[in-house]
Amino acid sequence: MINKIWFWLQNSRIFSLPMTLLSWLVIFVYSLKFGGNIVNGCLALIGIACGQLATNLFDDYVDYKKLADNVQKCKCAYIKEGKATLEDVLKVVILYCAIAFVIGFVLFLRTGFPVVGLALIGGIVVLMYSRLSQIGLSEVAVGITFGPLLFEGVYYVMTQKFSFEVLFLSLAVVMFTIGLMYVHTVLDFEGDMCSHKKTLVCRIGNKDVAINGVWVVYGLGYLFTLIFVFLTQNFYCLATFVLVPLIYVMHKSLKSFVSGGEVKDFYFRLLKARNLMVYFSLIITVCLVLKI
Repeated sequence: MINKIWFWLQNSRIFSLPMTLLSWLVIFVYSLKFGGNIVNGCLALIGIACGQLATNLFDDYVDYKKLADNVQKCKCAYIKEGKATLEDVLKVVILYCAIAFVIGFVLFLRTGFPVVGLALIGGIVVLMYSRLSQIGLSEVAVGITFGPLLFEGVYYVMTQKFSFEVLFLSLAVVMFTIGLMYVHTVLDFEGDMCSHKKTLVCRIGNKDVAINGVWVVYGLGYLFTLIFVFLTQNFYCLATFVLVPLIYVMHKSLKSFVSGGEVKDFYFRLLKARNLMVYFSLIITVCLVLKI
């Protein structure tokens, strides 16, 4: 049973959960400053994590039928190798969604009606993510879900309030999450083009131009950070600028990537983007603690 659970967690891309955990940690710590409810915050984390894993797995369910020959070797490998069927994938997606629904219902009972609206928006994004990614809106979906929806949602269930400052904090952090998704689509560029998947990178149409787009993504992250600093007068958050050299290193590594190569080369670059999000969130969290 443990091996089976681990099998599905791996294929649900559990390695991406740090972006959920750390995004949650940022707003969790910020909410504590205003007397936030710890139990509600922890329940929200479980529901959000299940929603993310469901989205990742459902994306495989939809994408499998459209895989091109030169797609990354790791893409849907567990299905191609016969270790699971599409029916199995769908059952696990439903299980994840069921857990998220139960958590949402409990939070509704504890905090009130706004949770229903937040949960509905999150559920719609989960179901539509694969379609949105095919028309170049995956970054928008991620921006909404892991930005204002996650941050304002957690802040609400913990404090029963919404906040303008939280909005800009969410936008600052989510741009680093979007950076991870954007880098992923850059690495998948050739395969996505062959399968006619209209990601933002595919719509740009030129891989070199798309690679330079990482500066725009992370630049926006720092712009929203500066706005948050201005609103809250928390100048500790300026410490996040120490990560700029790591963005340069990642940008350089993307230029040397060859599609269809070894899986380790793919993940080597993808994890650079993930680590940037991890480091940014940890630094922001420490800065918020210093202001409590």
